[in-house]
Amino acid sequence: MTPSDIPAYMAHLGAQARAAATTMAAAPSAAKDAALRALARRLRAETPALQVANAHDIVAAQAAGLAAPMVDRLKLTPKVIETVAEGCEQLAAMPDPVGEILDVRRRPSGISVGRMRVPLGVFGMIYESRPNVTIEAASLAVKSGNACILRGGSEALHSNLALWRCVQAALSEAGLPPDAVQLVETTDRAAVGRLIAMPESVDVIIPRGGKSLIERISAEARVPVIKHLDGNCHVYVDAEVDLELAVRVTDNAKTQKYSPCNAAESLLVHAAQAAAYLPRIGAIFAAKGVQMRCDPAARAILAAVPGADVTAATEADWAEEYLAPVISVKVVASLDEAIAHVNRHGSHHTDAILTTNHPNAMRFLREVDSSSVMVNASTRFADGFEYGLGAEIGISTDKFHARGPVGLEGLTSLKWIVLGQGEVRV
Repeated sequence: MTPSDIPAYMAHLGAQARAAATTMAAAPSAAKDAALRALARRLRAETPALQVANAHDIVAAQAAGLAAPMVDRLKLTPKVIETVAEGCEQLAAMPDPVGEILDVRRRPSGISVGRMRVPLGVFGMIYESRPNVTIEAASLAVKSGNACILRGGSEALHSNLALWRCVQAALSEAGLPPDAVQLVETTDRAAVGRLIAMPESVDVIIPRGGKSLIERISAEARVPVIKHLDGNCHVYVDAEVDLELAVRVTDNAKTQKYSPCNAAESLLVHAAQAAAYLPRIGAIFAAKGVQMRCDPAARAILAAVPGADVTAATEADWAEEYLAPVISVKVVASLDEAIAHVNRHGSHHTDAILTTNHPNAMRFLREVDSSSVMVNASTRFADGFEYGLGAEIGISTDKFHARGPVGLEGLTSLKWIVLGQGEVRV
């Protein structure tokens, strides 16, 4: 079977995945954990070879004029490899969710009713740039007893192929079917169209990439989709706040890395703190080359900061995901205005309040309609690894079936179980 015959090739991958899913659903925890530990070991051992493969992709991406944030996401550094290896080990050490029985209640009829956690079956993953997603998706599939079909971006093909070979070798070493994790080996876009329209083989599609990709998948898929469209994350500096904390956390949320979807893109500052806070964060942003797109009140203060790149914000800036050294800045009159602004312009991804006022913090947690809401912490923590999930398949801003970083539980479902001793209904 060759990738040149796309319909036949994708049907073949789907049939192999469905068969492997049956085996994975019944796989012992020890075998799954052994595969994850073997994968971590192989990733570390193969780091030099993985970087050689990655270098091919980076050179090609730069030659093709790929945007700098996309090239940054493409890099498979030793630190990135170590992080995904640690994620595999963290997953191996976690309890196996498959087969967990919850909420068993005895009914007056004598039967006991509960729910059991089971794998979804087969998920298709479509993603751009980040080759580490190959390992995150594969490791989560293994631990959750699923099979998966992975389709990375053409810009990361060499990196993804090298990583996938590590995965298949680890599965074989642990006595599990290597077809439990398959990689689409063609860059033909028609393969994506087939993958999202195979309900007989695929139970759910998870797109992870730019807004245009996710909009296309959501519109054309014939199977359920777990998605988020963009990450316009907010930091709100409240009227009562520790200024040192506020400066440190805002700086990290915006500048620790510009390209991830959990980087802060919008800064809201209560009017009571604007004069004290904005010059300090503005100086840091100026030193790091961050452009500030401001409302009139913020602009009036920040324009006086030496070297600051300050422009007037447009209405579009309040909802923009820059993925670059750019941030929108607005002065607000109240917590009510801040919450209303976040809910109107945000993407329901991750938003943070920096405050020493506990009631205000609790209101922000309750009323901001996002998948992750934080108090006095950087939005950059919105990540499956940081949340202790071992890894994440993505971040969902949907309200069904999963929300926020999607880890093991997000790749399982609950079915009802009934335990009886010969009871009959009367």
